[in-house]
Amino acid sequence: MAKLIDIITAITGISLIILVLLQQRGEGWGALFGASGQDTFFQRRGLEKWVYQLTWILAGVFIVLSIIRLMV
Repeated sequence: MAKLIDIITAITGISLIILVLLQQRGEGWGALFGASGQDTFFQRRGLEKWVYQLTWILAGVFIVLSIIRLMV
């Protein structure tokens, strides 16, 4: 059981790192495809919003798994 929790925690941690690195501060996903970053108002839409929300969900899962691992 502990081994399974360790594996899931490692996969969650790696996924969390990747999602955080994918997020662009202020530029957005449009900068990856050549869009100008002149918009002063920034709102997450589409894929950016999905990545942002998934990052928070994975962070919560990582914390819960870490607490469970302490108890096992």
